[in-house]
Amino acid sequence: MHLALTIVLLWAWGGLQAFEIVEKENIFQKTPCPAFLMFENAAYLADMSFELPCHCKPEEVPAVVWFYQKHLGSSHTKVLTDFDGRVLTEAAQVRVGSDMLARFSIRMFSLLVFRAQPEDSGLYFCGTRKGDYFYAYDVDIQNSEGMVATFQDEGQEPFADEYYGHLHVFTTFWEWTPCDRCGVRGEQWRIGLCYLQSPDLSPRYLKAVPDVVSCGSRAVPRKLQTKARDHTPELLVRSCIVPCEKTKTIREGVLAIVNYVSKVGSRPWVPQVPIQFHQQRLGHGLIISCPGARPEHAVAWDKDRQHLYRTQYLKGVNRSMRVFIDHGNQLHIRFTQLDDRGIYYCWRQGVRVAGFRLGVTSRGRYPASLSDPETRSAVELTLIGYLFITAVFVTIHLCRCCCYLFQCCPNFSS
Repeated sequence: MHLALTIVLLWAWGGLQAFEIVEKENIFQKTPCPAFLMFENAAYLADMSFELPCHCKPEEVPAVVWFYQKHLGSSHTKVLTDFDGRVLTEAAQVRVGSDMLARFSIRMFSLLVFRAQPEDSGLYFCGTRKGDYFYAYDVDIQNSEGMVATFQDEGQEPFADEYYGHLHVFTTFWEWTPCDRCGVRGEQWRIGLCYLQSPDLSPRYLKAVPDVVSCGSRAVPRKLQTKARDHTPELLVRSCIVPCEKTKTIREGVLAIVNYVSKVGSRPWVPQVPIQFHQQRLGHGLIISCPGARPEHAVAWDKDRQHLYRTQYLKGVNRSMRVFIDHGNQLHIRFTQLDDRGIYYCWRQGVRVAGFRLGVTSRGRYPASLSDPETRSAVELTLIGYLFITAVFVTIHLCRCCCYLFQCCPNFSS
C-alpha cells in the first residue's frame, strides 16, 4: 500500500515538473523574435544593478550568449558568457569600479549587471555563440556625480524643461521610495533621469513614448547630445512619517537567557538589531555601507538618537562637510574625530536593520598596506622628496665640476 502511494506521488510530482517546464517554454513561444533587430532603450543611475531579460529566442536554442558593444557596428565586441549561459556572480562580492566582465551574471537567459558605471553604457545583444541576435538593448547609465538635490520642504522646484527648436530636454522621475524611517519623521525621494524628445532620432531604437529616449541613448545624434549634456540627473526629497509595524524585536530564546542571567535585578541592555564594532584611528577617513542596501533603496542613518537627514547631510549640500551621505546611500566620515564615537544605525526600506559601534583611538599599531590610500600617499611623498633631494645634490655637484673645469683649464690662446 505504501509503495503504491509513493509511486502515485512521484508520478504526480513529475507531472507538475513537466507542466512547469512547458509553461516556461510557452513564454518564448508567445513572444516571436522581430524580423529586424531593434534596440529597446533603458536608462539607470550609476551604481545601480539592473536586469535585461531576453524576451525572445528560438525553441531549439538551449542557452543564450550576451554581447556588448560600445557603439553600433564597433569592431570591439565583449562576450558576456562562458558559452553555456551559466556565469554566476554574487552582488555582495562586486566592488565599485570593477570591470564589467566581473560584474555581470546570467540567470534564466537574463543578463544581470551589478553596480553599473557610465562606462557600461552601450548596446547589449542576446543571441547565440554563432552571432545570431534575437533581442537587443540600448542602455544609458547616467553619472551621479553631478546630481542635483531638490528639497520640497524648503520650497525648491525641479529643473525646468529646456527647449532648443524641435529638441525638448526634460527630467523623468521614478516612483517615490518608501519612507526611510518609521515612528519618527523620515524622508522619501525619487530619482529623476535626463530624457529628450526630438523627431531626429534613429528609427532603429524602440521608444515607450514616440520620439522620446534617454539623453545618453545611441539613438540621439551627437549634435543633440551636446545640447543635453548639461541636464544632469535630479533627486527630489520630501519629508514623511509612517507608523512602525508591530513585530517581535527580540526573540524568545534571547529573552529566556536574559531572564536567567538577570534573575531579579535589572535586565542588561540587549540590542534590537545586530551591532558591529569597529575601531578607527584618529584623523583617518571611514565609509560605512548599509547591509543589503542598493542605491535605489530608501536608506537612512542615525547617530545614537540623532537623525542624519539628507536635507543637512546629503553630499553636495555643503562643500565643507566632514560627515555626509553620498548618492549610493553610504555614510562618509572624513578625518575621524573623538566626538564621532557612538552607534550609527542603518535603516533600510523603513526598518532599522543594523548598527555600527564606532570607537576612535589615537594609539595602537596600524598595519601598513599599499592598498591603503594614506599609505600610498605617504610612500609617494617620500619618493618625490627623495628624488628632489637627489636632483638638488646632482645639480650642485655638476655646477661645482663646471666651475672647477673653467677655472683650471689651460689658456691656449696666450
